[in-house]
Amino acid sequence: MYYVKNPILPGFCPDPSICRVGGDYYLAVSSFSYFPGVPLFHSKDLAHWEQIGNVLERASQLPLAGSGHSQGIYAPTIRYYDGTFYMITTNVSAGGNFIVTAANPAGPWSDPYWLGEEAQGIDPSLFFDDDGTCYYIGTRPNQKGVRYNGDWEIWVQQLDLSVMRLVGDSKKVWKGAGHHVIWPEGPHLYKKDGYYYLMHAEGGTADNHAVAIARSKELWGPYEGCPNNPIFTHRHLGAEYPITAVGHGDLVADENDNWYMVMLGSRRCGGHVNTGRDTYLAKVTWENGWPVVNKGIGRLEELVELPGEAVYLMPEEKSWHFYRDELPKCFLTLRGREQIYSLMPSEGRLRLYTAADSLKDCGTPAYVAVRQQEYEYRVAALMEFTQGADHEEAGIAVLCDEKNHMRLVKRYRNGEPEVLLMLYEKGKERALASQKVAEGRLELNMVCHGQKSDWYVVQENGATICLAAGVDMRMLSTECTGGFTGCTLGMYASANGKTEQHYADFFWFCCEEIR
Repeated sequence: MYYVKNPILPGFCPDPSICRVGGDYYLAVSSFSYFPGVPLFHSKDLAHWEQIGNVLERASQLPLAGSGHSQGIYAPTIRYYDGTFYMITTNVSAGGNFIVTAANPAGPWSDPYWLGEEAQGIDPSLFFDDDGTCYYIGTRPNQKGVRYNGDWEIWVQQLDLSVMRLVGDSKKVWKGAGHHVIWPEGPHLYKKDGYYYLMHAEGGTADNHAVAIARSKELWGPYEGCPNNPIFTHRHLGAEYPITAVGHGDLVADENDNWYMVMLGSRRCGGHVNTGRDTYLAKVTWENGWPVVNKGIGRLEELVELPGEAVYLMPEEKSWHFYRDELPKCFLTLRGREQIYSLMPSEGRLRLYTAADSLKDCGTPAYVAVRQQEYEYRVAALMEFTQGADHEEAGIAVLCDEKNHMRLVKRYRNGEPEVLLMLYEKGKERALASQKVAEGRLELNMVCHGQKSDWYVVQENGATICLAAGVDMRMLSTECTGGFTGCTLGMYASANGKTEQHYADFFWFCCEEIR
């Protein structure tokens, strides 16, 4: 036996969907307005995961122009049938629901098959019945009229894979378990022991999030709810419990018919969530024809004991030098990445161009980032930025959304270099600290302990400046900002709306947990 540490995917990995092919597990999560879209992970043991790619890597697959931070790609589902991988999801900013396919989950994936106006709503999933017939299952507004906010329903329709179109009639199959239930979402269909099981999330994706399930002998219903619904939630554990918003699950069985659920949840720190929604794992047993999640425990475990032997992978990189001709798979940009950077592997440089777009815009700023995964961490970069005009800047940033971020940047004022710590909160900007610096390379650092951060600059001559200490990070939490993503941490350059363009060179970047 061995142990899985929760969360299995920490930091902004929401709406997980999982499938197994032989002894291999594949897991996809939401990406919203970040590019590339739908990161895809692989594991042999459910404990150790490697990002093998991103499903949506091309502009033709992922139109995101003008999308808000919490728009874009919602809730993917990954499935495998008869030699083909299928990923279905919603682009709420452009086009709606679509499918892409691949023979190899590491890619390349096809261009989208757009399902059109017939595929209403969000959070689509696919189910392959025993005879190979494929069905679309999703959630949409109540077709009899929306009576209150979140008055939606779950519906099913056959999908013809030969033309990638919905065919026949659609049918509402379930509303949810609760009275006046809100936001039934993330539905999945399964078949086990002669029953069709319909599992979904409800209660909204915040503290009242929950997983519920129903079953039927017939795919089209009627479906009866589990008498124990919701089958999993943390909403009864109180406002101070460290993991909240648990829900949006997907089921998978191993080769020995041991069952598991992946789901999202959020880790609080100081009563606030900055890391977004993580992916967790729980064990599932079956009693009287119904799934029981973490039997006898009823909540997520920090360590999950699994049978068999672990299959270890190389540890994930936390420090990057730029001697490769492509960015690591874990790196993110916003809404695209055309003309915002160049890699110079022979010199070990990532060059960011001072694009007109900034982090305040719903455009494509020169921002290359990773997800914030922990609350005790250091993010740092070695940068050279020497030719900027007064309106240009370059440095590092902690980004929640287009209205909320912090950045430690170098600027020029009347030709003299300085560093500034800037807070952009609820669409309003102010400087928290500033300091003149010497010319040359700068090592930019932010060290975070819980919800307090210290900001340092190390000059080329070795002199260290503590620009600010004890800066409160709670203003970048989802409790303060709203939205569906967590924070990202990255390298940044901008001309702040101006057209002339220079560049900043980054020689290394790190984001590492500290003890």
